[in-house]
Amino acid sequence: MERNLKDTARYFGITRPVLIKLMREKGLLNNCNLPTYPNRDREYLRIKDGNWYHETAGMQYSQSTRVKQPGIRWLAEQLCLELPEIPVDHRGVA
Repeated sequence: MERNLKDTARYFGITRPVLIKLMREKGLLNNCNLPTYPNRDREYLRIKDGNWYHETAGMQYSQSTRVKQPGIRWLAEQLCLELPEIPVDHRGVA
């Protein structure tokens, strides 16, 4: 499972701009909000390439950062963020 920066920020209970600011201060993101060291951090972050066709502008390309599942705990450690508590599962209770 991967999350975009907005969903990752929401998971930590902060906003996307705050998450980006913290990640930039730590040197994890560059000025384009992409991983500064994509090879070093490949276990935790990845660059998602996207494209679409626009009728007047032609082919459009984009890149965005995705946080992999192991990257959630790693980011919490890197940025000194607290992980939210895991909700208790009551499905097994009769």
